[in-house]
Amino acid sequence: MRLFFLILFFAGSIFALDIKIANATVSNGKTALLEFKKEKNISYEDIIVDKKRYKIFKNPLNDEMFYALIPINYYEKPSDKKVEIYYKQESEQKSKSLLFRVEDANYEKETLSVDNSKVVLSKKDKQRASKEYAEAMKIYESVTDKSYMESDFIVPMESKITSGFGKARVYNGLLKSYHGGTDFRAITGTPLMASNSGKIVLAKDRFYSGGSVIIDHGHGIYSCYFHMSKFNVGEGAVVKKGDIIGLSGSSGRVTGPHLHFGIRVAAQQVDPLQFIKLINENILQKRQ
Repeated sequence: MRLFFLILFFAGSIFALDIKIANATVSNGKTALLEFKKEKNISYEDIIVDKKRYKIFKNPLNDEMFYALIPINYYEKPSDKKVEIYYKQESEQKSKSLLFRVEDANYEKETLSVDNSKVVLSKKDKQRASKEYAEAMKIYESVTDKSYMESDFIVPMESKITSGFGKARVYNGLLKSYHGGTDFRAITGTPLMASNSGKIVLAKDRFYSGGSVIIDHGHGIYSCYFHMSKFNVGEGAVVKKGDIIGLSGSSGRVTGPHLHFGIRVAAQQVDPLQFIKLINENILQKRQ
């Protein structure tokens, strides 16, 4: 992973703010990362991008560093984004800005055929789906300051990827959406591993995603496992990376058995494989 180093100087001062930008150019649907070095008399607070506020967290594996994740919305157009960094220097409130570039990922398109009852919904199903969406968003919008992450992320299973993140989708020639995760080929009953340590915040059957497990890893990071046939965990349980959380299946809106694996950062769906590579290479590395 290429790192961009930025030293921000202040007029009339020899103080410099040391920031690492993991990806100064990032595509829509992916994640940008800033890393801050611990400095004497500096207290990092948060950053603002497009009027949205993101927290700056301590690196869970390195006491000398802090970091912030910026999820880029799937529908974001190519543009230069201003990042406003807020911090205190010797109790004095300060800020500094920098820019990064959003580019078009040029995602592919695909057409799928599914049970029509999952596309043309009855009133009852609409109400259920709406309630489940609101429940999930309430979870994703919650930020746990504690980090459960003690090592790098892994994928929940080793298998062929059948559909990547971001593909524009048309269901039964009617419903248009995009793929918010990565699909792995998995016959029903395949064991699924927790991608990292965390707390189970949802384990239930849902209309679209079928058997669903969501893990809170802390710092606004959630991993999602959909279309499952069996749960080995319940809400409130704390799991370790690699624990078997359940079995794959074909529940919900699907064309066949598989695992849909997703990542949410600050409530946004992001490319899970790009996120894992980004955070593993820059944040979740133990110091030598």
